[in-house]
Amino acid sequence: MRISIITTSYNSGKTIEDTLKSVLKQDYDNYEYLIIDGKSKDNTLDIVDKYKDKFKGKLKVISEKDTGLYNAMNKGINLASGDIIGFINSDDVLASTHVFSDIVKNIKDVDGVYSNLLMLDNKLEKPYRYLKYGNVKKRLAWHPPHPTLYLKKEVYAKYGSFDEKYHITADLDFMVRIINKDVKLKYIDKTFVFMRSGGVSTNGLKGYYNNFKESYKVLLKNKVKFPLTANILRILGLFIEKNKAKKIDINALKK
Repeated sequence: MRISIITTSYNSGKTIEDTLKSVLKQDYDNYEYLIIDGKSKDNTLDIVDKYKDKFKGKLKVISEKDTGLYNAMNKGINLASGDIIGFINSDDVLASTHVFSDIVKNIKDVDGVYSNLLMLDNKLEKPYRYLKYGNVKKRLAWHPPHPTLYLKKEVYAKYGSFDEKYHITADLDFMVRIINKDVKLKYIDKTFVFMRSGGVSTNGLKGYYNNFKESYKVLLKNKVKFPLTANILRILGLFIEKNKAKKIDINALKK
C-alpha cells in the first residue's frame, strides 16, 4: 500500500529540516511526500530543495498562496495519490524509523489507524505533554491526536475533508464527524509523532480560550451530547496529559 504524507509549511526554515530527515529515515519505501507551502518568505524552500534528490522522485512541492492551514491541508488531500493519507507538521518529526511500516501492517482490515503523540520543547529534548488516549471512544467528544491519524483515501472521498470556516479546530470537526459515522479505527500503542509545543490551539491562555470557543461550536454542530461538559473535559485533559510527560523516556519511544 502506498502512503501519501503531507506537510504544510509557511516560513518553517527553523524546523522543517528535522521533519524532512524523519521522513527520509523511514524503513518503508512506498510513499509520496507532498509539501504544500504557503509562499514562504524565509529559507524554507531552499532547505526543501536541498533534500529533493534524496527522496528519489517521491517529493513533490507546491508553493502558492493559501487562505490558511486547512486550505493547504485540503490541497494536499486533493493531490494525494496514495492508498493511505497522513500529515506531519513542518515543526514536528516522525518518532521512529518504522512509523510507515507499522501503519501499513495494521491498516489492512480497518479504515484508519492512530497512535500516541509526545509534545516536546523546541529542541525536541524535554517532554511537555503525552497524548496516549487508547481505545476510549465512549468518552465525550473523544478523538485521537490528529497528527497520528492515518486514513485510507476512500474515507476522505466518502466524508469530505476539512471545513475551512474553522481556523483552529477543523481537524477536531473532521474527526468527530467521521467517528460518529461507521469509520473503523485501530489504536496502535506506539508513538508516531514528536510535536513541538506552541501551536495556535495551545499557545498560552489565549490559545486555550480560542480553542475552547471554536471547539464548542464544532461539538454543537456535530450534535455531541453535553457539548459544554465535553469541551471542558477535553481542555482539562490537555493539562492532565502534561503531567504524564514528565516520566517519559524519549529514547525508548524511538525504538
